[in-house]
Parts: sequence; C-alpha cells; structure tokens
Amino acid sequence: MASQFSRRRFAVRRPAETPALERPALPGSVVDAVLRFHDEAQDQGSGRTLLRLSPKRLKAPEVKACLGKLASRAANVAILWNEDESQIIRVLEAA
Repeated sequence: MASQFSRRRFAVRRPAETPALERPALPGSVVDAVLRFHDEAQDQGSGRTLLRLSPKRLKAPEVKACLGKLASRAANVAILWNEDESQIIRVLEAA
C-alpha cells in the first residue's frame, strides 16, 4: 500500500568554511639561496640531509644581497636534500 505522505527531505548542513591563514607561496629565490649558502647540514639518514642557514650566515653580505627583504623568511626555511640523487625532497617552512 502506497503511503499518502511524501518523503521528507532534509537539508544537508555543511560546516561553515573558515578561511585558512595562508602565507604567500615561498619565492624560488629563497629556496635557491638556502641551497647555495647553507652552512648547517644535519644528516637524516638514508642519504638525506637537512639544509639550513644559520643566523650568522644570514648576516653575511652576499646572503643579504641575494635575499634582501626575504632574509627573515629564509631563516625559517629548511630543505630536505637527497644526496644520492642530488635533488630536493621537500621544502619546509616554520610558521
């Protein structure tokens, strides 16, 4: 026997979208500067190395000339480098 009432349709509630706090994309010049001028290299095992710029190195004239205003941002960047294949695995940036 058919029901005389139509089926109820419920509105699907979607969570309110919260805008993510995103930083602008990391410029390639920062990544290039970390690769060229890094002075801290921490072995991570399996042929991987974490490359960084130390605060002392960031004050060097050639690094300042290369980075300009981006020097403060470069202080928070680390690059995971594959020694075996000579390529970048991942670029990490601290918040």
